Amino acid sequence: MSCLWKRRALLALASAAALLLAACGSGTIESQLQPSRVVSFGDAFTDVGQSGSRYTVNDGGIDTWTQQVAVSFGLGLAPASAGGTSYATGNARIAAKPDAAGNAATPTVTEQIDAFLAKGPIGANDLLIVNGGFSDIIAEAAKVTAGTQTRDQAIEAAKQAGRDLAAQVRRLVGAGAQHVVVVGSYDLSRSPWAKASGQGDLLSQASGRFNDQLLVSMVDLGQNVLYVDAPLIFNVMVATPAAYGLSNSTDPVCTSVDPGPGIGIGAGQVNSARCTTATLVAGVDYNQYVFADPVYPTPAAHRRFGEYAYGRIRQRW
Repeated sequence: MSCLWKRRALLALASAAALLLAACGSGTIESQLQPSRVVSFGDAFTDVGQSGSRYTVNDGGIDTWTQQVAVSFGLGLAPASAGGTSYATGNARIAAKPDAAGNAATPTVTEQIDAFLAKGPIGANDLLIVNGGFSDIIAEAAKVTAGTQTRDQAIEAAKQAGRDLAAQVRRLVGAGAQHVVVVGSYDLSRSPWAKASGQGDLLSQASGRFNDQLLVSMVDLGQNVLYVDAPLIFNVMVATPAAYGLSNSTDPVCTSVDPGPGIGIGAGQVNSARCTTATLVAGVDYNQYVFADPVYPTPAAHRRFGEYAYGRIRQRW
């Protein structure tokens, strides 16, 4: 392991530990939180169907991790476009526009929070989930591929996006939020997209720097904030899928090619927002796969992560 990676690992561990321990008085934690509602903000990783479909295999079940968290608390979670409390929107960036696919109409995470706060106060038992990073990293990597910025500029932009997401978390806490779950990006160098594009090193650096800056910039918010480590779970899920009852962590299971910009990784790529049980690799069990498309997980992988997140929340509050 290089010195850079050792520094990064220690930084992330120290920041995550501070966020966890700031509000813990002892090693014994008895959960008392029963959320009155779950509210979520973010990108395609957290989108529960803002435009009618989700970025996974749309099988009609519990197929996103935030749904899994909500149902574990006995609650539902519907998109804001259908009157629910999930504002997360596919391809949304944190503060920048256009989105990862070039659409300037997609509300940023910042604008999603604007819309939520405009509706009234945050409840004492509201559980707020904030995710981001995927779309910003995808968009910045696309600029490198197009030759419009350097690799170093992309990494700096990812770092700024991490700080921007932390600023939105801080904003929610300042508005009265007492229970905020924060999730960044998993290491996108582990994705099928990274392997197909040859951008593994850039994506690893950008993902790591994004999460570093996110953690460092909100490290003093531990009383109200819980960081849930997506890189930890997805690194293991990809390296040893059998540990999660899965078998394929290298290939997308969907065949739903999008002739347009799709999820932002290029035209003519698989887009899981178009994926159903009728658009899968023939003869396989999609519940054995980690990835639905080159970036986003299957329902099975989503549920595994949701179960982990729920466990962390129960331990914390």
